[in-house]
Amino acid sequence: MSTKQESTKAQERAEMQRHRILDAAQQCFIAHGFHAASMASIADTAGMSAGLIYRYFENKNAIVLAIVDRQLQLLRENIRLNRRVDLAAEWTQNYGRSCAAEAKGMNAALLLEMSAEATRDPQIAAALDHYDTTLRAALVDWLTGDPQAGGHGLPAAIAPYRALLLQCLFEGLKLRETREPDLDRALLSSALHEFIPMLLKP
Repeated sequence: MSTKQESTKAQERAEMQRHRILDAAQQCFIAHGFHAASMASIADTAGMSAGLIYRYFENKNAIVLAIVDRQLQLLRENIRLNRRVDLAAEWTQNYGRSCAAEAKGMNAALLLEMSAEATRDPQIAAALDHYDTTLRAALVDWLTGDPQAGGHGLPAAIAPYRALLLQCLFEGLKLRETREPDLDRALLSSALHEFIPMLLKP
C-alpha cells in the first residue's frame, strides 16, 4: 500500500471516529441536556475512552460546534430545494421524526438545547447564526429560482420575507414536535396546505 493510500485510509478512519463521537454526543445531549451530558457519558455511549475523544475534540463545545457543522453539510446536500416539492406534504410526513435520536435532520430537542446554550455561549451563537443564514439563503434561491428548474419565480424583493416566514414556520413545527408529538396529522396537513401556498405565490 502506498503512502497516499495509507494516508487516505487513516483519514477515513478518523472521520468514522468523529462521526461515532458526534452520534454518541447527540444521543447524550438529547437524553440528558447539554450541561448534564459529560464527556465521560459521551465516551461510554460511543464505546471508547474519554482520552480518545479528546484526540478529536478539545471539549464539549467543540463537539456541539461540530454537530452544527454536520447539520449544515446535510443542509447543503438535502435542502438545496432545487426541485419542485410539496412542502406541506413533506413537513406533515416528517413531523415528529426528528425527535428520534437516530434521525439525520436537526433533532427538535437538540435544537432547543443549542438555542438555549447560544444565549450564553458566543461561539455556539455564531454557529447557529451561520446555520440560519445558510438555510435562509437556500430558501431565497429556491423561491426566486426558475419554475422550470423547481423554483417558484418569486421577485427578489419579496423572497427574503417569504423565506423568513418559512423558516419561522419550520422552526415552530420543530418546537411543536417536542410539546405535541401526537398532533393530528390531518389537521396539520390541512393547515399547512392552506398557508404554505400563499408564501410560495409570486
